[in-house]
Amino acid sequence: MKKKPPISERIVPAILLLCALVSVFTTIGIIGTLLLETIEFFKVVSVIEFFTGTKWAPLFKPQYFGILPLITGTLLIAFIASLVAVPIGLASAIYLSEYAPPKVRKTVKPILEILAGIPTIVYGFFALTLVTPLIRFFLPGTDFFNALSAGIVVGIMIIPMVASLSEDAMTAVPRSLREGALALGATKLETSLKVVVPAALSGIVASVVLSLSRAVGETMIVTLAAGATPKMAFNPLESIQTMTAYIVQISHGDAPFGTIEYLSLYAVGSTLFVMTLVMNMLAQYISRKYREEY
Repeated sequence: MKKKPPISERIVPAILLLCALVSVFTTIGIIGTLLLETIEFFKVVSVIEFFTGTKWAPLFKPQYFGILPLITGTLLIAFIASLVAVPIGLASAIYLSEYAPPKVRKTVKPILEILAGIPTIVYGFFALTLVTPLIRFFLPGTDFFNALSAGIVVGIMIIPMVASLSEDAMTAVPRSLREGALALGATKLETSLKVVVPAALSGIVASVVLSLSRAVGETMIVTLAAGATPKMAFNPLESIQTMTAYIVQISHGDAPFGTIEYLSLYAVGSTLFVMTLVMNMLAQYISRKYREEY
């Protein structure tokens, strides 16, 4: 007669399954909440007007619900952040992977990753009290609240993500590829840039896309440093408003519950959710499709 497994062996898998389903049900709850309120919003506001309009003024009369100014501001911040984070993060990853002695790597990498643990509100005050005055000193015509200051600090914030994930991808490249390149007469720099980086390109690109997704969803830095002026502005020295900053503004109680202004919060949130979801899916796709296996 076959012996029954202990009761713990039957209970533990069920508990683990429930734990795994928590994230699934949470995601479903988030999507459901956003979707229901967004549908109510689009019963009043045209979808075409929402995605093609160039004016965003839901709290004033007459009201405008064109989200393009918020999308433009969000992408401008992400673009500036990428100009800061990608070169510095990738250079840091190359140093840690190819040049740093083991002791230095074990010391520097944790210190670098400490940046990721700093609260974003601290970064926001850093942008407002240090970076912005420096920019205004060298560029006197800059608005006090501006996209450049916010973008630079968001870029600093995501440097650890770019550096850490890229370093992991480069460390995974077999040592034999490096030794082969060096044996053929390549320098250390040539080996790093022409052998290791291309071999780890899928992981590097995925880290950049994930980091930009984090930049798109950043809230406190842009709320404090970028301003609250929704407009189709491509000048980084001007005040702008991002989607997350608008969500914070409405969350402070600027719009009564249940009004069209309040429902616009969910429409903006849904748009932001879709943008970050697409970027995360793109990073996973790139990582899987172009991964080199040795």
